[in-house]
Amino acid sequence: MDRVGSSAGAAPGGSPGALVGRVLEGRYRLGALIARGGMSAVYRAVDLRLDRPVAVKVMNPLYGDDPAFQARFEREARLAAGLRHPGVVAVHDQGRELDGGTPLAFLVMELVDGGTLRDLIAADAPLSPEVTLAVLEPLLAALGAAHAAGLVHRDVKPENVLISAKGEVKIADFGLVRALSAAPEASVATGDVILGTVAYLSPEQVATGSADARSDVYSAGIVAYEMLVGTPPYTGETALSVAYQHVNSDVPAVADALPNIPAELDDLIYAATSRDPEDRPRDASAFLAGLVSVRARTGIGHVPVPLPRRRVATGPDRTTLAATATPTDAAGAAPAGPHATRLLPTDGDDRPDGPDVPTGGHADDRPAPRHGSSPWAPEGAHGTAVVVDTDGDPVPAGRTLPGSSFDRAPDADDRAETAGWRREQRRRSLRRWLIAVLVVVLLAAAAAFGGWWVGGRWSTTPAAVGMTRLIAEQAVRDAGLVPAVNTEPDDTAPSGQVTAVQPAPGERVLRGTEVTLVVSAGSPRVPGVRAGTSVAAATAAVVAAGLVAAVDPEPRFDDTVPAGSVLAVDPVAGTPLRLGGTVRLLVSGGPAPVPVPAVTGKSSEDARNKLVVAGFVVGTTQRRFDADSPAGTLLGTDPPAGTALPRGSTVALVVAESVTLPDLRGQDAQAAADRLTALGVTVDRSSEFDSGVDGGAVARSEPTAGQRVQAGSRVTLVESTAVTVPKLNGTVGQARSALAALGLPLRVTALFGADSADIISQDPNAGTRVAPGTRVSVTAFP
Repeated sequence: MDRVGSSAGAAPGGSPGALVGRVLEGRYRLGALIARGGMSAVYRAVDLRLDRPVAVKVMNPLYGDDPAFQARFEREARLAAGLRHPGVVAVHDQGRELDGGTPLAFLVMELVDGGTLRDLIAADAPLSPEVTLAVLEPLLAALGAAHAAGLVHRDVKPENVLISAKGEVKIADFGLVRALSAAPEASVATGDVILGTVAYLSPEQVATGSADARSDVYSAGIVAYEMLVGTPPYTGETALSVAYQHVNSDVPAVADALPNIPAELDDLIYAATSRDPEDRPRDASAFLAGLVSVRARTGIGHVPVPLPRRRVATGPDRTTLAATATPTDAAGAAPAGPHATRLLPTDGDDRPDGPDVPTGGHADDRPAPRHGSSPWAPEGAHGTAVVVDTDGDPVPAGRTLPGSSFDRAPDADDRAETAGWRREQRRRSLRRWLIAVLVVVLLAAAAAFGGWWVGGRWSTTPAAVGMTRLIAEQAVRDAGLVPAVNTEPDDTAPSGQVTAVQPAPGERVLRGTEVTLVVSAGSPRVPGVRAGTSVAAATAAVVAAGLVAAVDPEPRFDDTVPAGSVLAVDPVAGTPLRLGGTVRLLVSGGPAPVPVPAVTGKSSEDARNKLVVAGFVVGTTQRRFDADSPAGTLLGTDPPAGTALPRGSTVALVVAESVTLPDLRGQDAQAAADRLTALGVTVDRSSEFDSGVDGGAVARSEPTAGQRVQAGSRVTLVESTAVTVPKLNGTVGQARSALAALGLPLRVTALFGADSADIISQDPNAGTRVAPGTRVSVTAFP
């Protein structure tokens, strides 16, 4: 995190500008100084081995002799270098270079020409939802890749979000923030913290110093809030006042400042900035997924990322560099505000600012000039501008550039140049005098350092037990030690009081040693558990509060909370209990069951409407045989009416299905069989004599006509075997032949039975239906 603190005399290498032209580790030639801060200077450089432009961050020599910082710096640099994502400023290399016996740690990074999100906010905020999403989506994609790799940024803020000249969004300083946090001077709670950084810290970072992916989500949510509203949600005169608001206040809704903001976007940012990490998206990828959903639901359009524009000083025949450096090195807050951007000024040049132009570099690191600042502080009060020649190498402002003509007669410009050269010589004499004075000062400092090494580097752990947290932390700092806080529930000590110190009070330790303060959180209180929280998450919250969770075995019906989720806690949230006290988790049983309504005899449409109104889903229609109901009659439901079911259950309609047998008597037997088959029944056939029906016609059916049978049932058609006696004319022989064809025998009862005799009468008469084999009698006459 950013830090303010004097670094005077901490740069044995002199001003960072003295490193221009130097080759680090025989590979990286340092070019123009891009920017500087209290912790580092950033140079435009060339990788001589690969012949490519890079940015080289050289850390302040103040940390060169700190083994803990060096080890942490190298470890975090390796982790960051392993993170490959187009939205992350790539780390190519890291190393150390001796400068006058003092190691200089440096980092080689991707060179990004452009500006920062801070520049865009300063110029154009408040930003539209379209622009906000255009910046936030690639930022969250980059953070999501880091979270998937197990990395946490811990310092997401506009100064660390770079926007290239092509409109690409990149996040800078992965891992480096954690390396700097290992430095003895780094502390959130000091009065030196830059408000611009504290403005984005999550409550858990402020309260305990811990951070995970959800901490980055919180910071990204604060950045989104600032883009939309134009200012961070919390401001204050001191870092402590801002940090206090993060821990003790809820971030206001964006809609409070922008009533027309889409509610979905407002809700997502509100969730991301929740004080409770459990209520935030689990990581940046989850935040991004929510953002994509918001865009789809609200129709927020896609726009390109605007290029940041900042004002730079310009002059004839020269270009003043106005690049940026890394945010973790910020040495102070500019007078215009905690995020103000400062340019490298020209030597005594008070000309008006030039036009707005896009800028390039890395996250803004340049604070306002401060009295007594080290050579690594900005040159706003005593430096010279860097001027670029045609080859891009920096030279002091006012000097002649290569390519000037020297074989002409001196003119006014030449005389002016000569006068300038003389002034330069006088300045060099003054520099030599200042160097002599500096040597004396350094010798005195060395003597003081020797005394410190013998006895001043040791301190004693203060007796902080019984103090309030803030007073105890200040006492630890006053002793030259670094406070760390662990908060624990305690039944005996009031909230905020220190109950233990480790190392023990009075123990002699090296300055810079971390001292752990165990702070009472007071008697544990029942945590707030939102309705709908899983039992596992609610149990974890209760246990974290020093209490015991017990699930109530009896579920409680609720129309809104899903079954199996926590409905409420007992006692209610905020109730104080003793350590180990029991909290009952009341679990939802889902919506209360409702009875299935009666729909028998209603039309299908009416029945469906009635079921839907009752809260049921109408399933597929079931068909059931009912001999007492015509086909298509609504018999009821399955499950039957009155059955209690949960809302949303599926209920099927039951409809009567039957076949009413038609009257087929006297119809052709085959045609009748085809008709029954078409009605869905299986036809069996039999025959019997029926004098009332012609042979081959239906005499009757079994079951009889008019009865209802189930589809697929077997129905027997009884076919009549009756034979109709024909009219017998002609001779006996002709009658015999006609009757034989019908299967009827002939008996002659006449006076003469020869076949040639003529028939004069017959019995039965013509047209009479008789059974097969019935004898027909005739009377014949020769």
